[in-house]
Amino acid sequence: MRKLVLFTVLAVTTSVSTGCIVPIWSSSPDIRARQLIYTSENYRHILNIWDRIWFLDMPDHSTPYRTHGGVI
Repeated sequence: MRKLVLFTVLAVTTSVSTGCIVPIWSSSPDIRARQLIYTSENYRHILNIWDRIWFLDMPDHSTPYRTHGGVI
């Protein structure tokens, strides 16, 4: 029983510290560069997505009065 517990603790700590067995990035430098560019572009849009989720990118239409009625 003691060996099982020690093996389980060792397996958990090893799996957490090593990450995934299958690497996320390609071994080819050209493909890896393209993958990194796409990923960084996706991270760049996080702020826009956050604003869209919380409806901060558009005015609230539920307010009883308009703050600005003209065309800016």
